[in-house]
Amino acid sequence: MVLSIKIKFAERVGRLPPYIFAEIEQLKVEKKKQGVDLITLGIGDPDLKTPDLILNELVEQVKVPENQNYPTSMGEEFFREAVARWYKVRFGLDLNLANEVTNVLGGKEGVANIARAFINPGDIVLCPNPGYPVYANGATKLCDGNPHIMPLKKENNFLPDLEAISTKILKKAKMMYLNYPNNPTGATAPIEYLKKVVDYADDYNFFIVYDNPYSEFTFNDYIAPSLLQVNRDHIEINSSSKMFNMTGFRCGWAVGNSEIIEGLRKIKSQIDSGCPVFIQKAVAKGLNEYSSEKKPDIVAKTMKIYEERRNILVRGLNDIGWRTEKPQATFYIWTQIPKGEENSMEFVKKLINVGVVLTPGIGFGEHGEGFVRFALTQSIERIQEALNRIESVIK
Repeated sequence: MVLSIKIKFAERVGRLPPYIFAEIEQLKVEKKKQGVDLITLGIGDPDLKTPDLILNELVEQVKVPENQNYPTSMGEEFFREAVARWYKVRFGLDLNLANEVTNVLGGKEGVANIARAFINPGDIVLCPNPGYPVYANGATKLCDGNPHIMPLKKENNFLPDLEAISTKILKKAKMMYLNYPNNPTGATAPIEYLKKVVDYADDYNFFIVYDNPYSEFTFNDYIAPSLLQVNRDHIEINSSSKMFNMTGFRCGWAVGNSEIIEGLRKIKSQIDSGCPVFIQKAVAKGLNEYSSEKKPDIVAKTMKIYEERRNILVRGLNDIGWRTEKPQATFYIWTQIPKGEENSMEFVKKLINVGVVLTPGIGFGEHGEGFVRFALTQSIERIQEALNRIESVIK
């Protein structure tokens, strides 16, 4: 239906880039209509179920009448206590739950609303590329800010080259988004690098939003740090989405500098009523399973499954001649497209024709071109079948 009146999008909406995945979505629809069996390895949505310990708590808590009322947008006190306790046993940090901990409706909401609290038209925000599109688009551009792209290059271990950012830009920057373990690359940041970034932030007077939802998605003996272990002047966002396979529950937290937390709370108090109390109760139950930095069973079991999938997929890709390295963290495999392929989008289209769906690197920004991202969100059997189909394309 076309309206008879003239309606124009806000100018900030016009600054958003085109939806690059629209063509892929259409191809998927067409293939499904043709009866093609699609193996989807593109979306970062866990296929494993939420642990029973958490689900059982949710079922009990949703029956309690007072848990069905409006929550507070900052999170209930018991929830903030659980988050503060988790930071103590996991990272050795003491947080004031009154003003250094707040609830967010999943990490995405927190990432976006931080910008609403602090970014004015024209402000510069340092954004990694390839990176989570919300940093540059849903946060910076929708607040009329200007994203300054920090390329993540393989030769730099997918860490921003801070020396490559001009002094002029650094002096004007108000905020930086940083995300390790990293989506989409699976890269990790050494603590020495985090110290270096913090020094830059101090020298040039900007604050860091450390997006840390994959802190528990690590392999072997690697333990991901918190930025707040380096410096408490910044803010960190995490959530239950990946940690407990709860992407649909929309429950996370932001912690750190009290002034930044205050700004986020001011925004949230105007636009949402917080996460349902019964969900907060269930997430708190999961967080309280931690007694040290070591993963509890409900997380360790999940990671064992993803580790096995990672090993099979990476080994399989190398066996068919597609050179790919194992990541230390996340449930993503980020790898360059095979030699001779035109670009990441065209290569992904070829794979869709044989029923394998990946994410093209260009979807994460211009510096993602030439790469694709696998998500380890299919069973081993389906991954092996995907490898057979991929081999038929790249041989």
